[in-house]
Amino acid sequence: MLSEIALYGAIETGLIYGLVAFGIYISFRVLDFPDLTVDGSFPLGAAVAAILIIDGVNPWLATGAAILAGMAAGAVTALLNVKLKILNLLASILTMIALYSVNLRIMGRPNVALLTEETVLTPWYDVGLAFHQVPVVLFAIVAVVCLILLWRFMKSETGLAMRATGANARMARAQGIATGAMVVLGVALSNGLVGMAGALFAQSQGAADVTMGVGVIVIGLASLIGGEAMITPSTVFRALLACVVGAILYRLAIALALNANFMGLQAQDLNLITAVLVTLAIVLPGVRSSVVSRLSRNKA
Repeated sequence: MLSEIALYGAIETGLIYGLVAFGIYISFRVLDFPDLTVDGSFPLGAAVAAILIIDGVNPWLATGAAILAGMAAGAVTALLNVKLKILNLLASILTMIALYSVNLRIMGRPNVALLTEETVLTPWYDVGLAFHQVPVVLFAIVAVVCLILLWRFMKSETGLAMRATGANARMARAQGIATGAMVVLGVALSNGLVGMAGALFAQSQGAADVTMGVGVIVIGLASLIGGEAMITPSTVFRALLACVVGAILYRLAIALALNANFMGLQAQDLNLITAVLVTLAIVLPGVRSSVVSRLSRNKA
């Protein structure tokens, strides 16, 4: 069983990765745009926020700057695809690789410590909550606000145009939709959310590191696919809710696996656990559908 601190820690990290899952939902599900930029925009958001906080900038303003930096990275990927006609997957890989150097330039060194700096969490430690409960409460508020804003955006005229672009770009163009602009906006918005997640993660963990984005795309996909296996994404709201639920369940599963002594797993087995969980999340819905259809035929 998990200790209370480990439980809250898993939920805290899950809420942050829920924001990453939001971003991946926009690129992969809404736009059908395989985007690996997130592995670079996550540490980009962390680097921008960390440097600004060290320079005395308000943590919320620093987080806002991280969002803008993430959006800029996503826009570069989209423009490489839309304007230069580079394959979307390759365009995102090129941006991701470039961002490694950009992040080193921003921080000036591989990592930056924030343990003694004021962050978005600092004022919340005076409201009477336990130390390990503060990040969960704050990040839950952020996740809910982002969910509602995204849900309202997807129902707006621009959001519907973006969804139409992902569903059938040729038909969308025939209806007068500027599909290129929708791709740029969508990928920028996706990476802006990931940049915000990186900024919050750095402030939560007390440091920004140039390698902290490795595997973020896999974690986001695991959260997205796992959430959709638990909550059928029949509406936009349910799809966004599935992102948060999937991210939290993913982190809880990781924490349980690492704390299950009888399994003998250690911290270095994290990638192995992730691969197994993603595989199960992909395979189980198909198995469940097959079993349900077989039972239905037997009853008939």
